[in-house]
Amino acid sequence: MPTKAKSKPKTKKRKKTLVIVESPAKAKTIEKYLGRNYHVIASKGHIRDLPKSQMGIDFDDNYKPKYISIRGKGDTIKELKSEAKKAKEVYLASDPDREGEAIAWHVAHALNLDKNAKNRVTFNEVTKDAVKESFKHPRTIDMDTVDAQQARRVLDRIVGYSLSPILWAKVKKGLSAGRVQSVALKLVIDREKEIKDFKPQEYWSIDAEFKKGKESFKSAFYGVDGKKKDLPNIDAVKEVLAKIDKKKDFEVAKVVSRQRRRQPAAPFTTSTMQQEANKRLGYRTRRTMSIAQQLYEGISLGKQGTVGLITYMRTDSKRTSPVAQQEASKFLHEKYGAEYAAKSQRHFKNQEDAQDAHEAIRPTSVYRTPESLKSVLTTEQYRLYKLIWSRFVASEMTPAVYDTVRADIVQNGVMFRTTGSKMKFAGFTKVYDNQQEKNVDLPDLEEGDKVRMAKSDNKQHFTQPPARYTEASLVHALEENGVGRPSTYAPTIDTIQRRYYVKLEGRSIVPTELGEIVDTLIEQFFPDIANVDYTAHLEDELDEVEDGKKQWVNVVDEYYQPFKKELNKADSEIEKVQIKDEPAGFNCDICGAPMVIKMGRYGKFYACSRFPDCRNTKPIVKEIGVICPKCGKGQVVEKKSRRNRKFYGCSRYPECDFVSWDKPIGRNCPNDGHFLVEKHSKKGPVILCPNGDYREDPQEDETDK
Repeated sequence: MPTKAKSKPKTKKRKKTLVIVESPAKAKTIEKYLGRNYHVIASKGHIRDLPKSQMGIDFDDNYKPKYISIRGKGDTIKELKSEAKKAKEVYLASDPDREGEAIAWHVAHALNLDKNAKNRVTFNEVTKDAVKESFKHPRTIDMDTVDAQQARRVLDRIVGYSLSPILWAKVKKGLSAGRVQSVALKLVIDREKEIKDFKPQEYWSIDAEFKKGKESFKSAFYGVDGKKKDLPNIDAVKEVLAKIDKKKDFEVAKVVSRQRRRQPAAPFTTSTMQQEANKRLGYRTRRTMSIAQQLYEGISLGKQGTVGLITYMRTDSKRTSPVAQQEASKFLHEKYGAEYAAKSQRHFKNQEDAQDAHEAIRPTSVYRTPESLKSVLTTEQYRLYKLIWSRFVASEMTPAVYDTVRADIVQNGVMFRTTGSKMKFAGFTKVYDNQQEKNVDLPDLEEGDKVRMAKSDNKQHFTQPPARYTEASLVHALEENGVGRPSTYAPTIDTIQRRYYVKLEGRSIVPTELGEIVDTLIEQFFPDIANVDYTAHLEDELDEVEDGKKQWVNVVDEYYQPFKKELNKADSEIEKVQIKDEPAGFNCDICGAPMVIKMGRYGKFYACSRFPDCRNTKPIVKEIGVICPKCGKGQVVEKKSRRNRKFYGCSRYPECDFVSWDKPIGRNCPNDGHFLVEKHSKKGPVILCPNGDYREDPQEDETDK
C-alpha cells in the first residue's frame, strides 16, 4: 500500500507592524518604503470630531469637548481596530502639524493605545530615507500640540455655533461667522471703504529726452537748486519750464556709478507659495494647496516607484536642512558652475510668530528637475513643482549684480535725474526672477558733459486708491497681521466666497451687500472678533499652548467670558435686518405676479414675489450675443458655478447641455471647424481653438494694420 504523505506543519504567520497615516495615497507609498514587515493603512483624515447637531462642549466641565465618531467613518474605524488587534505594534504617522498630532491622538484613543507609548513618527518629506529615518526616532504624542489644536477647535465651535443662529434669526438662514473668516471679511470691507473714501490728489511730472551727440536718453524732473520739488499743479510746472532756456545746453552736474546686488528670495512658505501661484499661475489658494498635497504625498515615477516630490506644504518656516543645501550646492556647481552657487549656506530670518517645526517648502531632491518630470506630471503639477523647485534652487545661488549709473543734469538750477542699470552677472535670476528687471542703457556720461534737451513732455496725474485685495494679497495681509496659520488661509478665503460675503471680479475680491451687513453686525456687537490685533494675539496664545507655556482651558476661558456678555447683549438688541428684494422688471410666467431679485446662498437669482405660494425661480444670466455652437438655437449665456467661477452655457439647458469655461466668440476655427474662444493672457485677450491648432492675437492684428 502506498504510504500517506506527511503534511507539513503550519508555520505561524508573523505579525506585522501597523502604521496609520492620513491619506490612502501616502499609505501605498510608505508601505513600499518600509517593506513587507509593515502594513500601512489610512485614517482618511479625522475619525472623531465635535457633533454637528449641537455645540458639543461642556461649559461646566472646563470646556470639555464631547467628541464622537464622524458619520461615515464607521468602516474606517472598524478596519483600524481590526488591523491593530492583529499587529505586532502600532505607529501613528499622520502629518507633522497640529492637525496631524490631533488626528494621531484621536486614533490612539479609538484604538485604546498606551498614551505613554513611543508610537508617534513624523517626517517632513515622503521619501524612502526620510521615512525610514523617522522610524528610528519614535516619540510619544505631543499633548501640548494636541491641546493647541483643541483650543482652536473649541473656540471656533463656540464662535461659529453662537453667532450663526443670531445671523439666521436677524439676517437670513444659511449664514455663518467665525473667528478668522470675520477678520478676513473685515479686511476686504475696510479696503473697499478706503477705495470709496479716497480723494485723488493731482500731481504733475516732466519727462524729457536728452541727447549727447547722436545718442539719446530719457530723464525725469527732480527738483530745483539741488532740492527735490513736487509739482502739485500746472502752475508749478510752468514755473519750472520758465527757468529753462531751450537754446542752451544742460550740464551733467554729478555722476554716481556703483554696483548693486540683488539677493534671492527665501524658499516658499505656505503663504508665499499661495501668493506666487496666484500671481504667476492664476491658481486659487485652494487649488494650489490641492496640487501641493499631491506633490507631497507622492507621484509615480515608473521604475523608481512613487516618490514625494516636495516637503510638507503647510509651514511658515524659511529654514531648510543642511543636507538639502549641500545637495543644492553640488547641483549648482555641476549645472551652472561655482560662480552661481552661494559661498556659504544661507539662513533666512523667519517672521517673529513663525513656527519652526519643519522646513520651508522645497523639492525633496534638486536632481529631480521639472523638465525631467514633465512626462509624469499633469500640467498643473508641473507648473507648481517648477515654481517650488526654481524658488528653492535660486535661494541657494549667488546674488544678481547690476552696474548702475545715476546722473544729475542741470540748467539754471533746474535738475533732471536719470538712472541706468545693466546686469553684470545673472546670479540667481538665471533660475528664478520675481522682478524681471530690464536693462536701461545710458550713453557714457561724465561730470561737465554738455547735453541737449531734444523734447519735454509734462503730464497730469492723479493719485490712485489702494487696490482691491486679490487672493494673493489677502493671504499676505492675513499673514502680515498674524491672523490664522498656514493651514487656515485657503479654507478661510474659500468660506467667505461660498457664503457669498465676497465675490470675485476678475482676480479682485469685492464685498457683497450681504457681506457688508454681516460685517456691520459683528463689528457693532462683537468688536473683539472683528479686531485684527485681538485675533492675532489669540494666535500667539495658541502658540504658547503648543510650547507648554499656557493651559488651553485658561486661553479658552479668557476669550469666552467677555464673548458671553456680548452674546447676551446682541441677542436682545439686534433688530431684524430687512434685505429688500429688487424688482426684476418682468412678471412670473406661472402666476403673473411681479418677479424680484433675491439673494441666495450662491448669489442673486429671480424669484416670484408671491413666494412661498408660488415657487417659480430663474437664474440670472447674461447673454453674450453668441448663438450656441452645439444646438444652433439657444443663446450662449454667462453663468456662475457654485464656487463662483464664471462659465458659459446654452440658454436652452437642460435640452442642450453645451458648456464651456472659456467665452465663445461666434466664429469657428478655419482648420477644424471647432468653435473659437477668447482667453486672457498677460498681453491681453487671445482668440484660439480649444484643440490647440489655431491662435490669433487681436492686439497684434491692430498693430499690423
